[in-house]
Amino acid sequence: MSSTPAIEELAGTAPDLPPSGRLKGRVCLVTGATSGIGRATALRMAAEGAAAVVVTGRREELGQSLAVEVRERGAECLFVAADATREHDIVSTLQQAHARFGRLDAVFNNAGCQERRGPLVAQSDEVYCRVFDTNVRALFHSMRHAITAMLASGGGTIVNNTSVSGIRNPNAGLSLYSASKAAANSLTRSAAMEYAPAGIRINAVAPGRVLTDMMLSSGIADMRTVAAGLPLRRMGHPEEVAAAAIWLMSDEARYVVGHVLATDGGFLAG
Repeated sequence: MSSTPAIEELAGTAPDLPPSGRLKGRVCLVTGATSGIGRATALRMAAEGAAAVVVTGRREELGQSLAVEVRERGAECLFVAADATREHDIVSTLQQAHARFGRLDAVFNNAGCQERRGPLVAQSDEVYCRVFDTNVRALFHSMRHAITAMLASGGGTIVNNTSVSGIRNPNAGLSLYSASKAAANSLTRSAAMEYAPAGIRINAVAPGRVLTDMMLSSGIADMRTVAAGLPLRRMGHPEEVAAAAIWLMSDEARYVVGHVLATDGGFLAG
């Protein structure tokens, strides 16, 4: 039985990515922010000069701890205990954000889940609903309510966290996850075309093999082989996906609309 590999063995050393004020003065929101890519993005927003970062998640203790770290990086922070699959929670979050900060400039929709790896015939309707409610329905509700808020204030940016599995399914056993992420990619592009004329830019990042809790609990038996099989010969860090998401939100990407940016270490190109 092989030992559990260290993060450095799978992904190399954590990146040193100096911020450059890309989100200076903006009010930002991250859903599903208490771990992984969501957490890394919230922290990066603060480091990039955001005036405020609103973070949501179901785990109160982790959310409050994240809020402390965001404030330590210079931004105001509001944690809202929320379940992204409940429309009421999304509406309440946006109402609280507006009451506290007066506007909403940038949203990173990060909440997601996947089924236990297995063949399609082994999946139940309950599992289907859980995966699609989180990866598609929650995204739909978050986008439409965030867009409404942004229309009222003259524009903004939205970045959705999807997956390379929605472009090309890398492994059997995650048919529902892959289908839901394909829907998320399509929803991103369609909404982007509708609201670009109103000054709302909508894009997505599509991570590949990134060392998150979801990846580590995905049931992959040999992480070392997976990492070595990527063109970069390593997996990604959440901070690397966060940096891509921040760039898409920034003015540097102001001519990028409806794009799904693969942050995948070259997986799709290989």
